[in-house]
Amino acid sequence: MGANGKIEQVGPSADTVAPVGYKVLDLTGRFVVPGLINAHTHLFSNGLPVPKILLRESTAGIVAKLGRGPVGRRLFKKRTKANVLTQLHSGVTTLRSVGDVAYEVVEVADEIERGEYRGPRVLASGPLLAITGGHGAPQIALTSDSPWEARRNARTNVQRGVKAIKISATAGVTDARAIGYAGRPEMTEEEMAAICEEAHNAGIRVAAHAQSTAGIRASLRAGVDTIEHGAAMNAEVIDLFLDNPRSLSGSSALIPTILVCLPLLKFDQSITGASDVARANAAMVFEEMMRGIEDARRHGITIGMGTDSALTYVTHYDSWREMDLLVRYGGLTPAQALNSATQTNARILGLDDITGSVETGKDADLVVLNVNPIDGFRAFTNPRMVVARGDIIDEPSVTRYAELDERLDTL
Repeated sequence: MGANGKIEQVGPSADTVAPVGYKVLDLTGRFVVPGLINAHTHLFSNGLPVPKILLRESTAGIVAKLGRGPVGRRLFKKRTKANVLTQLHSGVTTLRSVGDVAYEVVEVADEIERGEYRGPRVLASGPLLAITGGHGAPQIALTSDSPWEARRNARTNVQRGVKAIKISATAGVTDARAIGYAGRPEMTEEEMAAICEEAHNAGIRVAAHAQSTAGIRASLRAGVDTIEHGAAMNAEVIDLFLDNPRSLSGSSALIPTILVCLPLLKFDQSITGASDVARANAAMVFEEMMRGIEDARRHGITIGMGTDSALTYVTHYDSWREMDLLVRYGGLTPAQALNSATQTNARILGLDDITGSVETGKDADLVVLNVNPIDGFRAFTNPRMVVARGDIIDEPSVTRYAELDERLDTL
């Protein structure tokens, strides 16, 4: 690779001669893969159980106000920087945030781009866009209740420098008010269409949290580019995924998030602290998500990889677990799962001309592993080297949570 961080040559070592003055690394017996791309991250926490007081409806407004105050801004920016570096050291060289407290991720992304410190490529969303009382509101959301208000919030995010936009199209598990509440449509098609139009005018892709067939249908009709989590698909939804004239690229993709849901079902409620309502909604959402993945596989719909990092039981060093679950629960082959997290995600995010594969002319975003990841994604727990746009991290390391990891190993 050259001084500009681009890959200059690719080929067998016997046939590839390094130019004079280039450093040569002996990685005999190692495996080189493209840097991972995590298309669904939050960066406000570390994956340990979130205190219940932060999720209560009665305290949501206070939490949001404190988070956006001077002390909160410093705290969440510090956390963001630490968490993006953890992702990098685990092999993630590109990530997209999909719901931030404010614009702390935009600030960190800009600092990385200016070269102030080494970090992954970050597509920051800023606060997600929701209805009043909707999923994620108000802690990590701007709220609106009409198409013009929704358009205004999209414009606000664009003006603040975001590179992604997230919509809460439906209710979710974490703030479900009753059994069966998750997946309930929240934002209207007209509101989402206004957001998509503003985002697409700026060349920005839109992600939609959608956990029901009705919510997905409205989101796709509005022009969203990715569906996060997913649910069972009908014929219209399938057709819209494959041919979506209102999306930025002409089609839409599915980003399942198995890891965030499974612990709520597999672990005892005394461990997770989940209420009966949360667990019942998680079970419903998980079943729908599995049906959505199966429908996507059967009909050739693009499937990407995202972890929902920061939420309980989803750390910033566990992208490998989501790929593993895509194989064991989602029915993908190991090669397909790895591709979802690399080349496919690059295409989904509009970055396939600069990253996602090991090709001449692309950025040197690489992970060097001691064993073949196709034989087991646990290979990513101890990478030999991570390269981000040509910047080499030798012997990368992360801080792990042993008790949490032991529980997750039982999934």
